[in-house]
Amino acid sequence: MNNPRDYSRVFRQAKHTGGGGLTILSVENQVGHPRLGLAIAKKHLKLATQRNRLKRLVRESFRHHQASFANIDIVVLSRQDVKQRDISKIRAALAKHWITVVAQWEKS
Repeated sequence: MNNPRDYSRVFRQAKHTGGGGLTILSVENQVGHPRLGLAIAKKHLKLATQRNRLKRLVRESFRHHQASFANIDIVVLSRQDVKQRDISKIRAALAKHWITVVAQWEKS
């Protein structure tokens, strides 16, 4: 997602899931494939290297699970407690979130 309108639509209409230092918002799209947006707050991770590492981790995880998603836009938000998590816990939290997102959109 690269358009501010897409982000605002997700923030207005999204289904939520949270935990593990992250919040995942998802909403149906019309482009024919899943898309990922990131909103990693500077106030949660002060250093750019930390924010970039988290973004790379989320993108990698998204790519591995992309085939199971419906046509949805997903925005990943950082939360205050993300800085206390190590990489393995964030990976595990993302895996749980992706399962939840898939289940939410299978019901719809």
